Amino acid sequence: MLKIVLKRGYIGIPDKQKKVLEALGLRRIGSMVKQKDDKAIQGMIHKVSHLVTVEKVDE
Repeated sequence: MLKIVLKRGYIGIPDKQKKVLEALGLRRIGSMVKQKDDKAIQGMIHKVSHLVTVEKVDE
């Protein structure tokens, strides 16, 4: 499992990146979601890596 936290806001970023953040479930600064660690999620994180922090969590 991955713990993903939004650390920067939506203002001034391209629409594709906004859609990726929405698909991950991140709505506002400081929001946190847990996602499974697979190739699709890793690709989404790569697209918005400058906006989020990621930690590996064991569950």
